[in-house]
Amino acid sequence: MPDIEYFYSAHSAFAYLGSARLMEIAGAAGATIVHKPVDLLRVMVDSGAGSTRERGDRHRDYYFGREIERWAEWRDAPVVTGMPTYHWNDTTLANGVLIAGIQQGQNMDHLAHRMLEAHWRDDADLADGETLRTLAREVGLDPAPLLDAALSPEVAAVYLANTEEAIRRSVFGSPTYFVDGDMFYGQDHLEFVERALKQPFQGTWPRKNS
Repeated sequence: MPDIEYFYSAHSAFAYLGSARLMEIAGAAGATIVHKPVDLLRVMVDSGAGSTRERGDRHRDYYFGREIERWAEWRDAPVVTGMPTYHWNDTTLANGVLIAGIQQGQNMDHLAHRMLEAHWRDDADLADGETLRTLAREVGLDPAPLLDAALSPEVAAVYLANTEEAIRRSVFGSPTYFVDGDMFYGQDHLEFVERALKQPFQGTWPRKNS
């Protein structure tokens, strides 16, 4: 059974909307979710997608407003009204906690989901260490070793490597999933991911000119 490579950031709206479904699909298929938290702003800028702050009001109102509302209803994943209060805070600590957990041999599925949920449903500040401690405890993890390592050089090196890998592999947003090298952008393609785990799609990725 192939793994699901999962490129995302701990504060990503659409990663949150797909998170529970991703775990459901992986569990049913017996697949492992390979978490690869990235510096999402750098990925988006380097890919040419640009920062969401720089997009027009109409684009933001639709894509980060109406689309989120509809998918939240469809996925039964409640969200705050508008952008979370702390959405533009630095995500390095939160993503570092996830990477530290991976390096320490922990399963990060539930903590990643709880971070996303806390940010988008509960308006939590993922740049706050005490908030992250609480979330780790809620999913049965000891927060101390995670927070102690989150900003270490070793974790920073993995964070950079994940980000550069994402750029190299044509990732331009969060979440992006890979199954056997085939890329699926956006939680709205999770049903494609589910199918790919059982039967690969025809064709190849990346394209020769990508």
